[in-house]
Amino acid sequence: MIIRNLGDAQKSERNVLSKGWESARLLLKDDGMGFSFHITTLYAGAELKMHYRHHLESVYVISGHGTIEDLGTGETHELRPGSLYALNRHDLHIVRPQTDMITACVFNPPVTGREVHDETGAYPADAAADAS
Repeated sequence: MIIRNLGDAQKSERNVLSKGWESARLLLKDDGMGFSFHITTLYAGAELKMHYRHHLESVYVISGHGTIEDLGTGETHELRPGSLYALNRHDLHIVRPQTDMITACVFNPPVTGREVHDETGAYPADAAADAS
């Protein structure tokens, strides 16, 4: 059984800061669950262009509001508490938080916790998985 506390994760190396967001990684690849789980804050006024080419992600909005634009279709959707979006086709997208948004995120395959977005907005493919 794994027990973690959000406040503890936010004060540890499990907390990742980037431009426009901050993410407490509660479950990571080395936990062996087959997915990773994060509580992520997206900061008001950010424009976050992302494209997870190697991962699937689902995001549940706990608080705050903003929009997500699907760059493949041109559609824009409102995000507010209770909304969930799932990037089930590695969708190229832009999230625009209008207020600070707190979200719960799940990644498959799981991330290691130290990834950074590349120039395309993606996390790199897992080298260990590619070698197997």
